Amino acid sequence: MATAGGGCVADPGSRSLLRLLSFCVLLAGLCEGNSVERKIYIPLNKTAPCVRLLNATHQIGCQSSISGDTGVIHVVEKEEDLQWVLTDGPNPPYVVLLEGTLFTRDVMEKLKGRSGRIAGLAVSLAKPSPASGFSPSVQCPNDGFGVYSNSYGSQFAHCRAFQWNKVGDGLAYEDFSFPIFLLEDENETNVIKQCYRDHNLSPNGSAPAFPLCAMQLFSHMHAVVSTVTCMRRSLIQSSFSISPEIVCDPLSDYNVWSLLKPINTSGTLEPDDRVVVAATRLDSRSFFWNVAPGAESAVASFITQLAAAEALQKAPDAATLPRNVMFVFFQGETFDYIGSSRMVYDMENGKFPVQLENIDSFVELGQVCLRQLMPLLSQVEVLLSTLEQSGAGVPTVVLRRLNQSQPLPPSSLQRFLRARNVSGVVLADHSDSFHNLYYQSIYDTAENINVTYPAGQSPEEDLNFVTDTAKALAGVATVLARALYRLAGGASFNDTIQADPHTVTRLLYGFLVRANNSWFQSILRPDLRSYLGDGPLQHYIAVSSPTNATYVVQYALANLTGKVIDLTREQCQDPSQVPTENKDLYEYTWVQGPLNANETDRLPRCVRSTARLARALSPAFELKQWGSTEYSTWTESRWKDIRARIFLIASKELEAEFGSMAELLDVAGKGLNQLSVEANLQEWRLKPAFSPHCWPRACLQRA
Repeated sequence: MATAGGGCVADPGSRSLLRLLSFCVLLAGLCEGNSVERKIYIPLNKTAPCVRLLNATHQIGCQSSISGDTGVIHVVEKEEDLQWVLTDGPNPPYVVLLEGTLFTRDVMEKLKGRSGRIAGLAVSLAKPSPASGFSPSVQCPNDGFGVYSNSYGSQFAHCRAFQWNKVGDGLAYEDFSFPIFLLEDENETNVIKQCYRDHNLSPNGSAPAFPLCAMQLFSHMHAVVSTVTCMRRSLIQSSFSISPEIVCDPLSDYNVWSLLKPINTSGTLEPDDRVVVAATRLDSRSFFWNVAPGAESAVASFITQLAAAEALQKAPDAATLPRNVMFVFFQGETFDYIGSSRMVYDMENGKFPVQLENIDSFVELGQVCLRQLMPLLSQVEVLLSTLEQSGAGVPTVVLRRLNQSQPLPPSSLQRFLRARNVSGVVLADHSDSFHNLYYQSIYDTAENINVTYPAGQSPEEDLNFVTDTAKALAGVATVLARALYRLAGGASFNDTIQADPHTVTRLLYGFLVRANNSWFQSILRPDLRSYLGDGPLQHYIAVSSPTNATYVVQYALANLTGKVIDLTREQCQDPSQVPTENKDLYEYTWVQGPLNANETDRLPRCVRSTARLARALSPAFELKQWGSTEYSTWTESRWKDIRARIFLIASKELEAEFGSMAELLDVAGKGLNQLSVEANLQEWRLKPAFSPHCWPRACLQRA
């Protein structure tokens, strides 16, 4: 019978049955603990956690307690449903299953203010994406780390002119004291909702009877307070402990870069050597760890630059142009310009072959998914004229000149301008605020940039289907390639330079739809095959590097701009064996190659290119300036266990009786396998629960 307090008071007969069943399940756990646990808990295998990040002054993100946080599940499909978990529900704490459309700052502020009643949060994906947009990023990205300050361009500092990301609510930069997970699989979400309907719903809004469906979330973070604190603790551990416990790691990866004409990378260029820089970013982020599709935020731009690099390399006089062209794909730009600030630092300190004084001009691709492009300027009359001339022959792309008083958007160019007066331009599809309604969010996916395919096609047909988005981006790539050709001093073949829409469409499919495809497999080393999953690649910088996406961009660049040469595998891996080859000029990669005619075996080959990696670690960590205001200081906390699961939980009264039986069995079981028994009993004390899969059926089967 349900009581007013929401518990369940059983009659003596049923209470005896519960004790008997509990005792039986406990005995079964002595011999088959792992099997019992599998029947008690339903693991959620396709989730993504919110983790803790830190900078010089703050910690952001989420964490659970050290043993995980457990709460009764309550599904919130409309804002009115919050009242149950915030005030009315009799069985706190609760784990809220929140519909994706309600994952907003307003709702999260309400939940954050009642942490005593909230054990955690599981967020389902909204389908379709929220029509009004969703961006957990801030409205003024990378504020304080660009070129504008109170002493330079003060009218533009701190986004005083306008907010670049108007829909940004800053949710990803808040600190939450409870765990928050994303439910990535709709089937798992439905299982949770069914468990909730079966056990936690009762008629007329009355209190539900036990057992109740609950969720347990594990995401305890080791780092606290700030990067200054966690790095200092890690340093002390490293200095005085044989087995140090590092609590945080700097966000880091690698920039990808290449040159139109090879240079000797063992030294630096002469001061009068001139280089045109073409730049874009590789990374994005969202509220959840390693869920960063970044379709419009990053992917469309770097795909466009890859296609432009291929088109320019095919120009007949590319090798004899007066000026060189360097293609750079910066990593970590989301987190206060990690990649670009590191390259500027290395250039200033003679640690990179190209120096700041070698830069003739700088062209950067911002968000470019719309065909109308606005060059956002910095001393660029010549650059602007070149772009306008280059775009004149590409009718699918419209270039619109803006007022020169317009500020630069968040861009890598700003880090170069902090160090040197550079003639540069940022090409973007917005004149002021971003058009992208899902900037740095889980919804910045292929659908956001209209990458869709006809129904009924095979994956191979989708890979090679030229979408309208691919055609549009190929047009932008053509304009970029022609502009770079002119800026490098070319004149004879400008109108023949054309980006290939088939290249663009394969890149879009591989990065945004299915990484494990025949083309990506053909361009990678054999040992990197496992880096390609059946879904899209993610573009979070992380701490273990190079990331999957970084490798794929490097090898895509190598295969699009490099040359297949006749070397054996051993020679390719050690080109010093071949007198005509030079590792200071080129990178050599043994790749899997395409399938043969029978599609049974691959035809491996050696690719020679100038595509290389350069460290993208903030100079703050090399200088040990963890409180720096000049360089990025972002770190990621370490953790031991991240997982989520659901199960049925008993009333507090039954838990107490259950614990007493566990103590008796603990004494009685000393003569059995000591370690196994104690481990299982400890597990049972922590998790006094019954599952529909083992209560009472499993117990009766064992009896």
